[in-house]
Amino acid sequence: MSSNPGDTGGPDDEQPNPFKGTPFEQIFGALGGAFPGGALPGLGGAGGMAFFQQLQSLMQPHDGPLNWPAATDMARKQIAQEPDPSPSSRDADRVADALRLADHWLDAATEFPSGVGTTAAWSRAEWLVETQPVWAVLVEPVAARSVTSLASGLPEEMRAAAGPLVGIIGQAIGGMLAMQIGQGLGALAGEVLTASDVGLPLGAPGKAALVMSNVRAFADGLDVTEDDVVLYLALREAAHQRLFAHVPWLREHLIGAVTDYARGLEINVQQMQDKVQDQLRNIDPSDLSSVQGLIEGGLFDPPQTDAQTAALSRLEIALALVEGWVDEVVGQATEERMPAAAKLREAVRRRRAAGGPAEQTFAALVGLELRPRRLRDASTLWGGLRTRTGPEARDGVWMHPDLLPTAADLDDPLSFRADATPPEELSEDEFDAELRKLLGDNGDTGEPGDAGETDSPAE
Repeated sequence: MSSNPGDTGGPDDEQPNPFKGTPFEQIFGALGGAFPGGALPGLGGAGGMAFFQQLQSLMQPHDGPLNWPAATDMARKQIAQEPDPSPSSRDADRVADALRLADHWLDAATEFPSGVGTTAAWSRAEWLVETQPVWAVLVEPVAARSVTSLASGLPEEMRAAAGPLVGIIGQAIGGMLAMQIGQGLGALAGEVLTASDVGLPLGAPGKAALVMSNVRAFADGLDVTEDDVVLYLALREAAHQRLFAHVPWLREHLIGAVTDYARGLEINVQQMQDKVQDQLRNIDPSDLSSVQGLIEGGLFDPPQTDAQTAALSRLEIALALVEGWVDEVVGQATEERMPAAAKLREAVRRRRAAGGPAEQTFAALVGLELRPRRLRDASTLWGGLRTRTGPEARDGVWMHPDLLPTAADLDDPLSFRADATPPEELSEDEFDAELRKLLGDNGDTGEPGDAGETDSPAE
């Protein structure tokens, strides 16, 4: 075999197939059949080279498992298909004013103080730039496992001989994933309304932002003013910022569920063989976009392990609880101040429940659902808890992840802590007495003047 994986030699050359006897043999045999004139490079024939030549731009050297420059370029091209004007200074001032008023209203609805440090009005392209670092954290573990687990389908004794070719295939798959992620981000940029719109902390901590082109598109068709839409979305954004700022473990809890999912990902090469025959025959080697069907058609859609199912369930419940809390708090903040809030609340709920094409893309790609299915249940749970115990006890549930409601609690949201009652208000003396009990009944707090301290000699 030639030392160059791309050197196919003459048409009559008898070249050993490094994948012979493994599921890869049939997979790449089918891929070869998809191209006129032969198989993949290194497996005989020259037709497969057209496929890799089309992928060349996505296979340039890059850091990490994904070619992010290529993915970003793909996303920018998709965004550019529609007008994407840069927000004006008036837009920036309008967003800042709306967020300032939103924070004022939220002060009466939650114990958490403001989490807004800076404000911004974004274009779609600016949303892409601002959120890319968090997207990298979310999707790179899944991409890395998708690429590296392919090599595990080879017997150990064959990996050394097939190494160069496996590297090419790994780069090609990494390129396809980058292309798909770029398209998904480009589509999502045309849908999101705020920095926290998908329930994940995508932007920089403390930076509250609205994507003004999308906000105006969302306002079209609603029987409310655009000013009401801007204010309502500012309320939701400011509520998200409060929660993520003052629940320090929440960011890692959400992102950790995605990485836990990725950690258990294994691609079953034998299962790939069963799916690959028909899908690969639909590839047009002169049209790179036809490769999208490999991913969208489920080629890299392995069955979930129990651990992965648990991780995705944890993510789905956490997203529902975040969105439900925001929905409940904003509902309280607007109840007596904003007549249009009821219509906007229902519009946002329907939008979040339905999802969009970009969300479906990411769900198919990495199993990541960006929409909470149980938003209404979660909002009912938080509202019921506030009614029984007050906003301070409701917000106190976020003190630790072990205190969060479970899927069973969402099945019957009004039963969550049904026996809870508002905390008793203690006088100063009663508070001191309870504190002494907590410290061991001897009242020793370690402060001067505590019981047991030796009196100083009388002068």
